[in-house]
Amino acid sequence: MKRIDQAYINGELTALHGTEVFNLINPSDHEKIGEVVLGDEKDTQKAIAAAKEAFKTFSKTTIEERIEILNNLKKAVEKREEELIETMILEYGGTRQFCTAGYENMVGAFEHMIETLSDFEFERRAGKTLVQMTPIGVVGIITPWNSSNGFICSKFATAVAAGCTVVVKPSEMSALQTQIIIECFHEAGLPKGIFNVVNGLGGVVGNEIVSHPDIAKISFTGSTQTGKMIAKGAVDSMKRVTLELGGKSPNVILDDADFTQAIPQAVFGAYMNSGQACIAPTRLLVPQSRLEEVNRIAKETALQVVVGNPANENTNVGPMVSEKQYERVQSYIQLGLEEGANLLAGGIGKPEGLEDGNFVKATIFTNVRNDMRIAQEEIFGPVLSIIAYENEEEAIAIANDTPYGLAAYVTSSDEGHAIRVASQIEAGRVCVNGFKHDPLAPFGGFKQSGIGREFGAFGLEEYLEPKSILV
Repeated sequence: MKRIDQAYINGELTALHGTEVFNLINPSDHEKIGEVVLGDEKDTQKAIAAAKEAFKTFSKTTIEERIEILNNLKKAVEKREEELIETMILEYGGTRQFCTAGYENMVGAFEHMIETLSDFEFERRAGKTLVQMTPIGVVGIITPWNSSNGFICSKFATAVAAGCTVVVKPSEMSALQTQIIIECFHEAGLPKGIFNVVNGLGGVVGNEIVSHPDIAKISFTGSTQTGKMIAKGAVDSMKRVTLELGGKSPNVILDDADFTQAIPQAVFGAYMNSGQACIAPTRLLVPQSRLEEVNRIAKETALQVVVGNPANENTNVGPMVSEKQYERVQSYIQLGLEEGANLLAGGIGKPEGLEDGNFVKATIFTNVRNDMRIAQEEIFGPVLSIIAYENEEEAIAIANDTPYGLAAYVTSSDEGHAIRVASQIEAGRVCVNGFKHDPLAPFGGFKQSGIGREFGAFGLEEYLEPKSILV
């Protein structure tokens, strides 16, 4: 069992002022695997001061110097591949499939930001005016438990490219994962003070980051509710914010799609990261005339979904991250039954033989109305709702009838047809014919799914302020 009792401040592991201890529990069997001492306001202030001091010089570095740092970070992360993956499986319960992809995204974060930085214009002309894109300052990075190191890597890579320094508050439930990434970054030989980490609670460390006048920007990934609280707190000091929040993504299967391929893909897609993904397509929209066919294929597919030990190569759905999250998902399954949706697969309780962990049955509801809570609220678990539509116009209306707008999916045998439908869906990212990711394309949400964008040049500009020099 590992005990983590230090922050990482100004280039070194530092004793904490905070004393509260948080237990780290393996979600697969409820065994205690470690504990982390949580930082407090004083620890956070110390980290912010280090980042503020480092910004004075780091903000003046050249593009070449920043690219060298990004390369060193990439190499350091590559050396710890196996440990990064295995620790995520152990501490978070992510499936081996997901954690391996997550590791590849960590490495890719540095590669793609180097590519972005190589031809990014920090000086531009607007009319007769010189516009300089200047680093915004100290960035407070707040990350969630469902892909902690992935978010730390992508957000910090962007900060480095911009010339910003950071203070990171990761999820306290991800402390073992965070410790490894700290060790990686330390080995990369970073300039002191550009990367600082304080483990702690959102109401303590997070609040200090949000309220502190020396933090210029917040980059947060997490729930919409928490994002709203951060936005309210940030406005007092006019902090810039990038908020990547919740989702309730529609997956529109058009009538001309190949249903034998599209429906199984939709079912497995809904269970990405065990359903604990903000982009998971948990609303499956299908033609009313083919609902019976969809139900049959979806039910057959559910029987192929492997719920179990996340360390196994063939596992599709691992445990929920905590008992609290398990109970939340159970409450929504019960709610779906009470709302009158038809249970097609899964249901209440744990799968047989998995009673010791936070495992949820791969669940599908059909005959779901879009006004039901299971169709409107983010469940964050392996629960799929099948919703029927009469025609394409209604499909688009249902897809857009949500407070969220993070991601969406459209499937058709005619790509042009799919693009025409995709263009009418209110979401920051729409995938056509499959699940795709472009790390150079902007990522972020419409409506209550967030503010701002991440990745590529769009994400880099969020860490910069344009300064106009009129001569």
